[in-house]
Amino acid sequence: MSDVTKTPFVRDLASSDKKIRDKATDSLTLFLRSKTDLSLIDLLKLWKGLFFCFYHSDRPLTQQALARTLSYSLVPTLPRSTLHRFLRAFWITIGRDFHSLDRLRLDKYLFLIRCYVGVAFEVLLKPQSTSSTATANGGKRKREEEPISSKRNKKNNKNKKQQQQQQSEESTSSTEPQDWTALESYINIIEEGPLCPLNFDPDQPPMNEKEDYVPMPHGPDGLRYHVMDVWIDELEKVLEFEEIEGAEEGQQTKKIKGGVPMELLLRPIEKLKKESGYKPVRTRAAETLDDERLVEWGVKERKVVEESSDEEWDGFD
Repeated sequence: MSDVTKTPFVRDLASSDKKIRDKATDSLTLFLRSKTDLSLIDLLKLWKGLFFCFYHSDRPLTQQALARTLSYSLVPTLPRSTLHRFLRAFWITIGRDFHSLDRLRLDKYLFLIRCYVGVAFEVLLKPQSTSSTATANGGKRKREEEPISSKRNKKNNKNKKQQQQQQSEESTSSTEPQDWTALESYINIIEEGPLCPLNFDPDQPPMNEKEDYVPMPHGPDGLRYHVMDVWIDELEKVLEFEEIEGAEEGQQTKKIKGGVPMELLLRPIEKLKKESGYKPVRTRAAETLDDERLVEWGVKERKVVEESSDEEWDGFD
């Protein structure tokens, strides 16, 4: 595993040629799928190579495509046994090397961080989408092997089965409560890392390779500000809403579907607002929680500004 950072597919991810980049992405995906027992230290070595691969990527379009490849194309395909360790390795790498970024390369890393905030919400709030894409890919391979005549004979049956599956999924999703354990584990990673209220924790244990433990960097503040800036934006892209008819201005106009635990999703920012020892961080957290969209979704109540009853002083007569 120590040589994986020097393998061609890691270097080829930064190529400006889309064919080479896509081939490298497939190689990386197959590698992570086959190695389900990768430790956190192994993934940190891999992310060290990916970090500097992204560091040397040129041209805005190539950088954006690589950021989406490393996030939206890669993360949904990861096995559940690797997902949280892979995300932890990402946040450890970003927190550790954020200070080393110069102003010319900062923007592309901020975009990569935005992509990872978004893809984590997509995978953990919509776990059924990953399974559906996986089955769709597997189904394509099977259909290619079948003769054309058998495809025509099975069209009607497949349409009926798809309708029945959709109806059963809707009924089960409405009756069975969803398990948010995986989401809570990820929120714990965020609270331990980029949105931790502390800049330095003297009680944090040191690195222990035998127990596969690596301490999570806290912050820094620039990373905290950016994560808070994109948190609600990326959350809005994933949530599904139901319009409320007849709602007045200033009241809830949308209802979040699926019983999404908004208190859990906003918990890291609430902690920053209450526990951060740095006033600008508390102020930024308060601004994030005062977002107008949270009022529209019925998560927060609009603050009522009381008008002062004192008459305005007009000066001396």
